[in-house]
Amino acid sequence: MSGAPQKEAQDLRKEIERHEHLYYVLDAPEITDKEYDDLIHRLEALESRHPELVTPDSPTQRVGGKASSAFAQIRHSKPMLSLDNVYSEEEFRQWWARAEKGLGGKTQFEVTLEPKMDGTSLSLVYKNDVLASAATRGDGNVGEDVTANARTIRSIPLRLGSAGAEMETFECRGEVYMHKKDFDELNRQALRDGGKTFVNPRNSASGFLRQKDSKITASRPLKFAVHSAGTLPESLGIEKHAQFIDLCRKLRLPVTATPTQTAKNADEAVKIYSRWLASRQSLSYEIDGVVIKINDLKLQKALGMTSKSPRWAVAFKFSASQAETAVIAVEYSVGRTGTVTPVAKVTPVECGGVTISSVSLHNFDEVERLGVKIGDKVLIERAGDVIPKVIRVIEGPGKKSSIAPPKICPVCGGQVLRAEDGEVAYRCVNPLCPAQLERRLIHFASRNGLDIEGLGESAVSQLVQKGLVKNFANIFTLNKENLLKLELFADKKAENLLKQIETGKTRPLSKLLAALGIRHVGERASRLLAERFGSLDTLARASAEDLEKIPDLGPVISESVASFFRLPSTVKMVKEFKESGVNFLEPKRKIVESALTGKTFVFTGELESFSRSEAEARVTALGARASSSVSKKTDYVVVGASPGSKAEKAQKLGVRVLTEREFKKIIENP
Repeated sequence: MSGAPQKEAQDLRKEIERHEHLYYVLDAPEITDKEYDDLIHRLEALESRHPELVTPDSPTQRVGGKASSAFAQIRHSKPMLSLDNVYSEEEFRQWWARAEKGLGGKTQFEVTLEPKMDGTSLSLVYKNDVLASAATRGDGNVGEDVTANARTIRSIPLRLGSAGAEMETFECRGEVYMHKKDFDELNRQALRDGGKTFVNPRNSASGFLRQKDSKITASRPLKFAVHSAGTLPESLGIEKHAQFIDLCRKLRLPVTATPTQTAKNADEAVKIYSRWLASRQSLSYEIDGVVIKINDLKLQKALGMTSKSPRWAVAFKFSASQAETAVIAVEYSVGRTGTVTPVAKVTPVECGGVTISSVSLHNFDEVERLGVKIGDKVLIERAGDVIPKVIRVIEGPGKKSSIAPPKICPVCGGQVLRAEDGEVAYRCVNPLCPAQLERRLIHFASRNGLDIEGLGESAVSQLVQKGLVKNFANIFTLNKENLLKLELFADKKAENLLKQIETGKTRPLSKLLAALGIRHVGERASRLLAERFGSLDTLARASAEDLEKIPDLGPVISESVASFFRLPSTVKMVKEFKESGVNFLEPKRKIVESALTGKTFVFTGELESFSRSEAEARVTALGARASSSVSKKTDYVVVGASPGSKAEKAQKLGVRVLTEREFKKIIENP
């Protein structure tokens, strides 16, 4: 073959890539749609005549890859964390002060400000300048492989523009989103077709990105914009975030529509935030705040991150949106503990960029406090991702009906009674209630439980409806034949879930106890019980008196645990767990003898470097004890941001109070 077809193919690809960048990224097309289509057809014809010329990064290869029915996993090169949120100028200035303090109190720093696009996160990895993989955030460490679908998003270049030398690995992270006009047109088309409309651009973008058929993703008007760096070649010499964003522009990667803005102090940052707030409605896409990052990458590294979020960045979210509407009906939802929650159905109204048709009334004491009735006009509020709520009643005309607790469960018809332990809750007392069962099973398989990936809401709902799962133990007896009876499962997906279930059997006892959803028993109590008794068999035989001897457990938790293990259904379940090979043991924590051995720590407020459970685990590993209450026997109270009354009590009792920095010094040099 002569070099003429090869050169023609290269020239056509470069020309098409240039026009895609102009149209999909810069919104500045130089040719008509027909002229663009003609270029594509010319390249398709050439590649058809010369199949050896087809390359993975050719514009003709965007659509055609089939996403797996069960997305493969991709481990991120470094954690893909979410951001902490602030909702007021005061909270933002507190974040700024913490950053200053974290840098020693003397370091001046500059921040960048960018719109927080309301979409779904995506990481792109390029190998030798060609798109190699695309992954969702997932749990921050492992995401789903959506490469086939990401390739269909026209604003994502399949090959990077020139940055000089070819880069072996380049990773950027950003947001997949939709323009408001494109979302509106999708809904208009759905109505014309007699289908269901989509809720909001963000949820739609997330759903479209995770389609099993990439042709469906390709038919949706998704966009992508880079907001941060992943793994970069050191040879690039990137020292600032703004420098990275400028590089992305040169590489033909889409970034936010306006130049990255910077501020040298908190006052400047607040002014820029205010300008974004004022211009929010005029933007072509939804934003729900402004992302503020320390510009200097060395300072970012110095501040580091918590287990959940970086300390060098924050999302300054827009304040809550409010709207007036009317309560037209009330429905009742039933949670995993049987709690019945009133949910007001309201006249659909736009609030914070989303159409609201349901709002939580939380509980019946709140209904009484608000004085809300069916027929009332009400003011509702939505802040960020928080479920909308009723703020107050606006007097309105018309006949009104009171909202009272139901006497029978709306799901199973069982009796509903008010809790006798001083709580405000009303509960369905039928232990076989399907709604409770589904919620309990979802919790059992969640990350806070046995972390069985693939056993989510849809799968659980079908398993319960088909009668395949009636209790926790049934999960461990599922087989491929069972799963293939469900609409959700094909061969590969069924095999993957069964592998996850096998892995779930091996979790430590503390995770199993947390998964069971015993009343009043959370992560901390589960760990205390598992460490004290070591095995499920031993714990199941313990009396309330035995349990109450564990420091910090208390009579309420002790009685709840003892009562749970006395139930005939629990005895049967434990026996079935054992038959299925579920792990009953807690690995012995390795304790290092130290100067802290025997000391008691209490934590209050939010720590920056640790979650509460991580901090407690650190001290127990050093032979100390973590307690939930302050007494004269407490040795240290560690105070984080926004501490509660424990800090005041410690001072009154003369207990030593530690800052987080002092605490870190103690545990690092015990």
